Amino acid sequence: KLIDRDDAVFLMLDHQAGLMQIVEDIDQTQLRRNVAAKAMVAEFYDIPVIASTSVPAGPNGPLISEITENAPSLTVIDRAGPINAWDDARIREAVEATGRNTIVISGILTSVCVAFPAIEMAAEGYNVIAVIDASGDYSDLASQTTIARLQQAGVTVESTFSILSQVHDTWNEENTPLFAEAYSLVAPAYTSVIESYFGQPAN
Repeated sequence: KLIDRDDAVFLMLDHQAGLMQIVEDIDQTQLRRNVAAKAMVAEFYDIPVIASTSVPAGPNGPLISEITENAPSLTVIDRAGPINAWDDARIREAVEATGRNTIVISGILTSVCVAFPAIEMAAEGYNVIAVIDASGDYSDLASQTTIARLQQAGVTVESTFSILSQVHDTWNEENTPLFAEAYSLVAPAYTSVIESYFGQPAN
């Protein structure tokens, strides 16, 4: 089934400046844009954003600004030990506190920081959706094998544009400017669609 935004949580794991540097399966600038689009849409619709970092004072680095600037209402949980974020009781408690069952997860690396918690959460009955192009890995092969593993575990694999569209649901005057920007971040050519729309003469 498609996403019910009133049942969704955006779990954004280890999108850290240091880890970003080893991403090779997607252009790093585009990855940042996709993450920013997800964050701004979550903020607009009051979808809870739970972000976590792994030892941010170390080489993994701080959480990237695309998340903090676009989703200022987020919850940030810094981990000092667990590689699998779902092993951190604080993250479990934050997710459970929302009362929501649809977990839209992304992170760096896909094969570790996304896969480990996603597989365990799916096994516990959550509806888990992994956003692959808002995540990154050290090689195409690592990403491809992880996608297969996630699907075997019952995790739905999606793209950022699809997630935005499901959350968006319908155009209206209030959300049009935001989604024009969000879609254009993910698919820069979409800017031409928006320019064409706003260039139409008034009826």
